[in-house]
Amino acid sequence: MHTDSMLTSVVYLIVFPGLLFLTVYGLFLQWVDRKLCAVMQNRMGPPWYQPTADLIKLLAKETIIPDACDTLMFKTLPYFAIAAVTSALMLIPLWRTESLFMSFQGNMVVVVYLLTIPTVTFFLAGWSSTSPYSTVGSMRVLTQLFAYEVPLMLSLIGPAILAGSWNLSEISAFFSGQPALIAAQFIGFLVAIISLQGKLERMPFDIPHAKNEIVGGQFTEYSGRLLAYFNLAVDMELVVGAALLSAVFLGGAWGLHGVQGLILFLIKTLAVTFLLALLKVLMARIRIEQMVNFCWKILVPMAMAQILFDIFLKSKLG
Repeated sequence: MHTDSMLTSVVYLIVFPGLLFLTVYGLFLQWVDRKLCAVMQNRMGPPWYQPTADLIKLLAKETIIPDACDTLMFKTLPYFAIAAVTSALMLIPLWRTESLFMSFQGNMVVVVYLLTIPTVTFFLAGWSSTSPYSTVGSMRVLTQLFAYEVPLMLSLIGPAILAGSWNLSEISAFFSGQPALIAAQFIGFLVAIISLQGKLERMPFDIPHAKNEIVGGQFTEYSGRLLAYFNLAVDMELVVGAALLSAVFLGGAWGLHGVQGLILFLIKTLAVTFLLALLKVLMARIRIEQMVNFCWKILVPMAMAQILFDIFLKSKLG
């Protein structure tokens, strides 16, 4: 029995819904995002297999290691990014009421922490490269982290207060049982969407790797297999971020299981991807200080207003 349980856990981690599923669905969402942006800009966009072809092409290319860099750190950071994102997905209830591995009070905080690790690896990747372009990009990554991380966490606190729990499964169950309250979280959801856009370093928050300013930012010195893994980690992070917003703000699986729950999960993550693509198309890149000011002066007060409203609503609901 113990052996069967271990085997099941390994299948979850590696095949479904772990690394393999996250890779495939992450590449698919990248194509959806690029296709949506192309349609909105009256372009044709890439074929469905383009993200996979780009990944295979990078995997086949030579990996060049700068002489002056910290070789061990330079080589291992992409694997830490992928491992952190994959671990975060295991704690989120996807197409069932409970998360697949551990469901405990505070797992929402753990997921946010795990999603911070890839950003830290991006910073260390640029810093360890010793390239001036990479160094500037890495400093922008860290500065941007301090900007969006606070409003993102604050936006998640409101639904947690209303549900009376820090457990993602319990928060999802609460809003699936009272769907009318989902509309009351509009401000928090808006803050979370914008903050997620910053976490993923997408337009208008693609400041760390602005190609017309600092070449490729923190990844300037990366190539071949290592660059492919970093790009894949970003695609995976899109899936996990969309899954987190679905669980906290959209009621998760709404009590469904199996194929029905999976279809609902796909619909909700695609909807979040559409909103991110829309924001990407509508906005132009801003400067780093504009990003920091926007997060602290606008997003943080909006998130605090949502928290105060949820505290008031919680008192009325008893």
